[in-house]
Amino acid sequence: MASHVEQQVQARIQAARWKAANEKRRRAELAAARRRGLTHRHAQKLRNLTNRQTYPRT
Repeated sequence: MASHVEQQVQARIQAARWKAANEKRRRAELAAARRRGLTHRHAQKLRNLTNRQTYPRT
């Protein structure tokens, strides 16, 4: 039978693992969103450059 202290330690370890897993998942989601945003901005920049070359301002 585990003592009360051991149970408390195990609960803290489990909570720390849960928190670390959630933070890791959140960082991965933010990185994916950042990549999508960078890709979108780069594509828009290329479209803008193409339009500028095709239709130069006079």
